[in-house]
Amino acid sequence: MDDEGTGSPIRVLVADDQAAVREPLATVLDLLPDLDVVAVAANGLEVLAVVAAQPVDVVLMDLRMPGMDGTEATRRLSEQYPQIAVVVLTTFADDESILAALGAGARGYLTKNSGRQDIARAVRAAAAGQSVLDQAVQERLLSSLRTSVPKVPGPADLPADLTPREREVFALIGEGLSNRGIAERLFISEATVKTHINNLFAKAGIRDRADAVRRAVSAGLA
Repeated sequence: MDDEGTGSPIRVLVADDQAAVREPLATVLDLLPDLDVVAVAANGLEVLAVVAAQPVDVVLMDLRMPGMDGTEATRRLSEQYPQIAVVVLTTFADDESILAALGAGARGYLTKNSGRQDIARAVRAAAAGQSVLDQAVQERLLSSLRTSVPKVPGPADLPADLTPREREVFALIGEGLSNRGIAERLFISEATVKTHINNLFAKAGIRDRADAVRRAVSAGLA
């Protein structure tokens, strides 16, 4: 069960220009003991006003909003408030939207088909410094990278101190598998997968999941 309640609640800001989406989502997430929805916003300008006035840990960010869209708001948050994690939650999963949002600094990218537990899991991961991509989004990103990133011979550009298991995990990230998918493939727990990912990210200087996919494809692991 993902409804965890240890430590201080994660302070969440829900940004969406549609009240019919924004308000129910905020209400549902606020019911979880470890999440505290501190505010809602209808556009990027309101997001910036909220974070300037009160502490926020994670912003759930829609992309297409009037006044200032989610991509621009994400870019400004990354520059001005790097301690705040952004998880995109949108109906758009095209290559341009995905790459623009991740390039602006989003730590996660989900579509609005995601369930409450998936969204809550992404918020928790983002607050912990991890990246979560919707499976469909990761597959699109991987497909885009496979056609645009040149492969180099062998994993020569990877750190020499990666363990065999870390290389396996790295390759599976490059194939587009989620943490759960990697755990099932390797017959290990998700917690162990997270440990391997944290270690290989630190060793390889990888910023986030998107960067990991990019590096895996470039190194010829995927």
